[in-house]
Amino acid sequence: MAKAGFVATAGVVAVAVAATAGYAGVKAAAVPELVHDPAVEVATPAALVAPATGLPAADDVARMTAELDRLATSDGAGQLSGAVVAVDSGQMVWSHGGQPLRPASVTKLLTGAAALRVLGPDHRVDTTVVAGDRPDTVVMVAGGDVMLDQARLDDLAAQVIAARGQGTVTRVLVDTGVWSDNDFASGWHAEDVPGGYIAPMQPVMVHGGRIGGDSGDLPRSAAPALDAAAALATRLGAGDTGFGGSPEQAEVLARVHSAPLVERLGAIMQHSDNVMAEALGREIAVARGVQRPDSAAAARAVIDVLAGMGVDTTGVVLADTCGLSDDNRIPPATLTGVLVQAVESPPLTPLVGTLPISNATGTLAGRYADTPAKGFVRAKTGTLLETSALAGTVTSRGGVVYVFALLSNGTPPFAARPVLDRMAAAVQG
Repeated sequence: MAKAGFVATAGVVAVAVAATAGYAGVKAAAVPELVHDPAVEVATPAALVAPATGLPAADDVARMTAELDRLATSDGAGQLSGAVVAVDSGQMVWSHGGQPLRPASVTKLLTGAAALRVLGPDHRVDTTVVAGDRPDTVVMVAGGDVMLDQARLDDLAAQVIAARGQGTVTRVLVDTGVWSDNDFASGWHAEDVPGGYIAPMQPVMVHGGRIGGDSGDLPRSAAPALDAAAALATRLGAGDTGFGGSPEQAEVLARVHSAPLVERLGAIMQHSDNVMAEALGREIAVARGVQRPDSAAAARAVIDVLAGMGVDTTGVVLADTCGLSDDNRIPPATLTGVLVQAVESPPLTPLVGTLPISNATGTLAGRYADTPAKGFVRAKTGTLLETSALAGTVTSRGGVVYVFALLSNGTPPFAARPVLDRMAAAVQG
């Protein structure tokens, strides 16, 4: 099942960055009809969240749950599974269904939480170039950075030339041994590569393997690691590229670093970048000692980390860590469990700050324009052909902080998405 095609807008990225600090301390204070209109830039709300006041009032909860019950069975809701939890009390104030459903990209919340717990917000991955087994050969050692850009490729080339001299390299190999050669997950579809939703998962890419640009759902390369090697070879004046291992104790000629984890998480959540999220799952697995992980091993690592955090993972089935797979299933209680920790637990609080803001940033930029909830919902979206999902945080008009997870299967996103938006707005009040 291909991801539903809609235009991802850059949104007001500065708003998201500026909002991060304000929300982190919340406890203290491929169907054309799915293309949405361009986002309208809006001013940042004066306060993205109101100070928490504690337990929800019974009358407010009664009104909220009545509206949620109505919407959950309305036309367009499809098969719906959802939950709303009041953070201060830990009380699940509303639920419907509760069964695991196909989650689409809200899967990224699980991956992001596990990454912050295992790696920390400042973690980076390196791409190095080492001397090869011949004087004219260098090896690009892939470390998992799938977002190499032109500046860092220039930097690598300059370091190699400084170490070896201009014109001495005629062959560039790429060592992809840090990840498995099994680079395509169960439940993905071949057409998603030219469709721009995923690339074969190889541990070094330029701009996520995109062809013809550096952002958005552009067609992806079928051989992104070789493309990265070729980009370096061009800069070095080398004409020969290929795959190859790096010699033991090889001389390091060049090294560049990825962006820190929290910055990469921002891109993953704002733009729902599947390649970056899938790479992050493997990064988690490697940090936990898994040798040459594939998507399945990365998914197991994420589930294991969450279980170790005390999150209830009963019913969770993951074939990938980005949410593109048709085979994934997540119950809403797992998502709300992760989100409660993201609001309350300092190691995870950066996750909340990366989420799109209603009618302001990322994949929520064009939504909630006509509701009082604009600016007050922070949530990760999920979209496949018959899957819509929304999971995040909202502060009610009464100042109560809630987390929510809403999953809809079996109906097109153009029908389900407005229902989910109205449900999140109902939580806000």
